[in-house]
Amino acid sequence: MNLPAELTQLLRAVPALARAYLVGGCVRDSLLGIAHQDFDLEVYGVAYETLARALSAHGRVDLVGKSFGVIKFTSRGGAQWDFSVPRRDSKMSAGHKGFQVEFEPDIAPQVAASRRDFTINALMFDPRTGEYLDYFGGREDLAKQVLRHTSAAFVEDPLRVLRGMQFAARFDLTPAPATIELCRSIAQSFSELAVERVGMEWFKWALAARRPSAGLRFLQDTGWLKHFPEIAALDGTPQDPEWHPEGDVFTHTGHCCDALAELPEWRAADETTRRVLMFAVLAHDFAKPQTTHEAERDGRMRIVSPGHEIQGGPVAEAFLTRINAPNEIKERVVPLVQHHLAHLPPASDRSVRRLANSLKPATIAELCLVMTADHFGRPPKPRVLHKGIVELRVRAEALRLRDAAPKPLLQGRHLIARGLPPGKPFGRLLEEAFEAQLEGAFTDLDGALKWLAGRN
Repeated sequence: MNLPAELTQLLRAVPALARAYLVGGCVRDSLLGIAHQDFDLEVYGVAYETLARALSAHGRVDLVGKSFGVIKFTSRGGAQWDFSVPRRDSKMSAGHKGFQVEFEPDIAPQVAASRRDFTINALMFDPRTGEYLDYFGGREDLAKQVLRHTSAAFVEDPLRVLRGMQFAARFDLTPAPATIELCRSIAQSFSELAVERVGMEWFKWALAARRPSAGLRFLQDTGWLKHFPEIAALDGTPQDPEWHPEGDVFTHTGHCCDALAELPEWRAADETTRRVLMFAVLAHDFAKPQTTHEAERDGRMRIVSPGHEIQGGPVAEAFLTRINAPNEIKERVVPLVQHHLAHLPPASDRSVRRLANSLKPATIAELCLVMTADHFGRPPKPRVLHKGIVELRVRAEALRLRDAAPKPLLQGRHLIARGLPPGKPFGRLLEEAFEAQLEGAFTDLDGALKWLAGRN
């Protein structure tokens, strides 16, 4: 593992760090070849207060994690690392605060590692010898892409099930059968979890999943899918086999999420946008369970789901609210869900202007990625981009509406310049002007002023 030079120097300079080990995600990620910037260290043989004093001579210490034995340290160079002393956690009551924490600086590293959730997170690294400490087979599980609980203490914190969901998705892991059964045994404890903690695991899933469907299958296999009814309802909802040979809506949704995760545009997007797009794809068919039925089409009975895109908006919003998603995500996801079939009718300049306006604050570029993932999520059908998506992209680019909604050309200052007094008619006239702009009555300011002159 390559450590920052400043951290290496600190480990050498502070005697209290003589038994400091790298732990957790940074060790796992280094073995996977994943770049990482966060380094967590567990320090043995020294009390919390002694460790804090020793570190304070070399930088700033923040004791906000004192109740969990954590010290947030900022070096003189501005780097930040977490140092902690080993502890034992004993479950005393329900909820994430129902633990009795006892610090044990002299505890054996193997015993301390046993309290971690999964074997891949129980790995430790000795910076002095360059050796990995692997007491529970975490390296083998990483190599075989297996997700396995570390010990029976797993059941003490039900959040570990949702952590398993996002780990399975991020690293494309297959859960061990015993781990699945253990998760099933605590399915009733979901109610102990604070909504903020539930949301954080979903946000990690949406941001960094390599195989998002692996996380969804984990919830299905462990019996935890029932806690997310909008997703659970997709399981078993049929689709027309001609258009969806892959199977039911749950299966289709998993394929769509996986397809999105493979798109270079998604991987290159900022963190909020990646979450928005993944949640939009997850939710795009949320209303199919309530709209799906058989009906005659083209002279034969077919499975149809008319209006599911529009009705899906409120269902998506309900799910996002339940997982504590911020408004900046909800306000972009909902219109993407409601317009994910916008590529099916032929695109015109008028329809593109109206679509861009209806999507805001989401964009046509984002919608095209959602629609692409939807179209690609139908194996064994080939991943060929739908011509409607191509046409929509071309027209939006030509109209400069790919990444933004149209802005009103006619402004209040133009009305004032024409001698029109502010008031309710003033506002209605601006609304009428923007409506005319969307319809194509004018495309520039000169056209807008001519339109205004024609109104007087």
